[in-house]
Amino acid sequence: SSRIKSGSETDPYDCAGYRMPTEAEWEYAARAGTELQYAGSNSLGDVAWYGGNSGGKRHPVASKDPNAWGLYDMSGNVREWVHDRYAESYYSSSPGSDPAGPTSSSPYPSSRVVRGGAWKFTAGYARVANRLGFSDTYRGNFLGVRLVRTVP
Repeated sequence: SSRIKSGSETDPYDCAGYRMPTEAEWEYAARAGTELQYAGSNSLGDVAWYGGNSGGKRHPVASKDPNAWGLYDMSGNVREWVHDRYAESYYSSSPGSDPAGPTSSSPYPSSRVVRGGAWKFTAGYARVANRLGFSDTYRGNFLGVRLVRTVP
């Protein structure tokens, strides 16, 4: 099916088509086996468009260097929605392997995690470890999505 599916709220891996990555999958892909501060470099300007170099606008995809796995723009250009609900303390007690994310949001209901930096934000937001929660009804020209597909 060409229809985009979101997976279930409780098990994002229960999806036969495309879906948003879990937060853990997003971070794993962004890090690409490294401990770099940004996805692909310790120098943000090499891999991302952010408030310090974007000229106040988005840029074409893949116009900066990729990370070690060939993935572009994970630290900047647009922030990316992920499947997980936002819960500040989830990772203090989550499973150590393949956490699927919390089933509810806290402290704000109906919020999802966004990862990566964006053309209008400062460098601190572009760190691979940075995470924020936004209302899942929020829209902005600095938000996007990166799709993944569960291998059957």
